[in-house]
Amino acid sequence: MPVDKVTQVAQTKPLHGEIPVYAQYTFGIAGEKFFRELKDNGRLMGVKCPECNLIYVPPRIYCERCFSELTEWLEIPNRGVVHTFTVSHIDLDGNRLKEPVIVALVKFDGVYGGLVHRLGRVEADKVSIGMPVEMVLKSKTKRVGSILDIDYFKPV
Repeated sequence: MPVDKVTQVAQTKPLHGEIPVYAQYTFGIAGEKFFRELKDNGRLMGVKCPECNLIYVPPRIYCERCFSELTEWLEIPNRGVVHTFTVSHIDLDGNRLKEPVIVALVKFDGVYGGLVHRLGRVEADKVSIGMPVEMVLKSKTKRVGSILDIDYFKPV
C-alpha cells in the first residue's frame, strides 16, 4: 500500500472516532525504592553521588552533573522549608474551590531538589518562603506507594 507524503496542511484528513491509547507509567528503579520506603516505613529517601557528594530528592539512578551511578541511599529528615509556593482557588476543570489549596516546593537541608506538595494546617496568608514544615503521612493502612502517601506538609 503506498503512503502519501503530506507536504501541505490542506492535504491532511480528519480521523473521526476514537484511537485507543494504552500506557503504563512506571516509577523506574529509583522511584520504586523511594515510594516503597515511603509506603512501608514512612521514610523519605535520597541518593548520594560518590563524586559530587550531592544528595538527590527525588532520587535518580545517575548524577546529573557527573553521570556517576547513584547507589548510596540515605534517609532524609521529614522536615524542610518552603522554597516557593502558590495558592490555587480554582481546580483543574476551572471550577472555584470551596477552600484554596496551597502547593509548595519543599526543600530539605543539604539536599539537591525537593518535593512539590500540598501544605495543610495553615492559612494561605500565613505561608511564607523559608517557613519550616514537616511531613504528615497518611496512616500506614491507607498508603499505596505514591506521593499522595504524604497527606501534606504542616508548619513546625
